[in-house]
Amino acid sequence: MQESMFRELAELIYDMNKNPSLFIDLKGFLLGNPETSDSHDWQVWWIMLGAMPSSRMQHMTSPEITANLTNSSGSNNGGRRLLMFKSTSKMIPRIMGSYDPCLDGYTTSFYNRPDVQKALHASDGHNIRNWSICNKQIFNEWKDSMPSVLPIYKKLIAGGLRIWVYSGDTDGRVPVLSTRYCLDTLGIAYSWSLEAMVAGWLQEYEGLTFATFRGAGHDVPTFKPSSSLAFFTAFLAGKAPSSTR
Repeated sequence: MQESMFRELAELIYDMNKNPSLFIDLKGFLLGNPETSDSHDWQVWWIMLGAMPSSRMQHMTSPEITANLTNSSGSNNGGRRLLMFKSTSKMIPRIMGSYDPCLDGYTTSFYNRPDVQKALHASDGHNIRNWSICNKQIFNEWKDSMPSVLPIYKKLIAGGLRIWVYSGDTDGRVPVLSTRYCLDTLGIAYSWSLEAMVAGWLQEYEGLTFATFRGAGHDVPTFKPSSSLAFFTAFLAGKAPSSTR
């Protein structure tokens, strides 16, 4: 939903730029692990679910699995997790080695810090805004999501905007295959072929760049911060990501 709103905003800016008094110098946008087209995204999901044995699906959604995920915060979990914490440290405890169920809590604490909000120009650092990971009221009541943003992509590519899309190749929320499938339906030509990279692989179309991050899940910067920074820096510089990083 959030990604759709962002792309609709880009389209609105592009349309409003026809009025010189409202001009915003928008060069392009970068999207991570976005939902693109309901029909294509869900088709890949059904293929994935159809390939999974029913016994495996039942196991994944069992009350025991859910309870273990819910109650595993701070536990050793058979030695697979390590709780990193010092009583004298001001840093938030982190669970290293696998998925951290407290990640949303760390994010909420970070973005509600006065110095962070001031640095992001979200507040003056004194009158703090209450930031939350998700507004559940908007999430539950929102009725205006587009079923597909592919027409927006086509329009903005034709208008000369740069569009970069990236996916973590282990993302279980928006699978990389669904994103590739959606982009292929645009029918835009490749400007060059695949080039293998240590961080993942890059596929460049005319007007759109698509990259994957090897071993990253749905929130790519959480899994691959250094690669994400290099990719974001390349986008801001208007250069292709280096294949030697």
